[in-house]
Amino acid sequence: MTLVTAERMARLALARSGGIGPMRFQELLSECGSAQAALEQLPELMQRARLKTRKVATADEAEREVAALEKLGGHMIVWGDATYPTQLAEIRDPPPVIAMIGHTELLARPMVAIVGARNASAAARRWTEDLARALGEKDFIVVSGMARGIDTAAHNGALPSGTVAALAGGIDHVYPPENEALYGELKADGAIVTEQPLGLTPRAGHFPRRNRLVAGLAQGVVVVEATRKSGALITARLAAEEGRDVFAVPGSPRDPRARGPNHLIRHGAILTEGIDDIIEALARPEPRRVRLETAAETAPATAAFDQDSTPADMARRILDCLGTTPVEVDEIVRRCQVTAADAQTMLMELELEGRIERHPGNKISLA
Repeated sequence: MTLVTAERMARLALARSGGIGPMRFQELLSECGSAQAALEQLPELMQRARLKTRKVATADEAEREVAALEKLGGHMIVWGDATYPTQLAEIRDPPPVIAMIGHTELLARPMVAIVGARNASAAARRWTEDLARALGEKDFIVVSGMARGIDTAAHNGALPSGTVAALAGGIDHVYPPENEALYGELKADGAIVTEQPLGLTPRAGHFPRRNRLVAGLAQGVVVVEATRKSGALITARLAAEEGRDVFAVPGSPRDPRARGPNHLIRHGAILTEGIDDIIEALARPEPRRVRLETAAETAPATAAFDQDSTPADMARRILDCLGTTPVEVDEIVRRCQVTAADAQTMLMELELEGRIERHPGNKISLA
């Protein structure tokens, strides 16, 4: 089905409206039948829930964003477009829109993600470049997050054959600044994608969404040097939750940067010493299952609310329990010792205020 222009602009406007994350976007499309209808009903839906009305973007604003993106040489891919990446469309919370610059056809080819430490060792960076180059020779597109260290090495190694960078901020914002030259090469010979609007400077809360984009585009994720608490392991967990293969390059127990990959291997990731390990695994009909713990499984319970707690107290306590790693709503109910009904009401308000984001599996995180 080809989307008409009005519906495409309405989907972009709905995605840019306050409090509308990927999960809520899909729910509204299902409930209302179209983004155009959802935009018309959105103020009423908020009032019916007795929530503060958030900004509802307009089709005119969407058209201005598209025009500004086109001036930069890019274009917008909207959920439902024929060019929307098939692999990404299969995840449980696909981005409603993707801004991109570069070669669109790369998004239709098989991808492998390579991620890892920003302060990677020289040996790991060289190994990553070699692996990325070898994957390109096998007709895989390498996707990563354009961070310094392993990400940069992955892009550099794959540039001759094709590589995709997923950004945490707006597509017009080069981060980190030292990768400006790489950004230019990606525009010319690869592709750059983001689900964020133009002009957005990335903050800490934006990087898990970037990691989800990397994991969603790829058939498998390779982790090269990463600490236990790193964005690379978030990417690996997201990939595992979507049934994608997770690969990990082992390292010395004496090196803190090896603790992340070694932890992944211990929990079922594929020990990876070279491209043959990746090709063999991706040829199997089913990925190897990886079981990774979440913050909710290790975080201590917090004290109960007082009976006289105000909604503001409840909101503050819930926000204090959250971070950028998604946590199950049931865990928030347990840790904060509130009723499920009170928690759901407060979470809906926080979502519409843009302070939290919902994820598959009834999980939430800070936005």
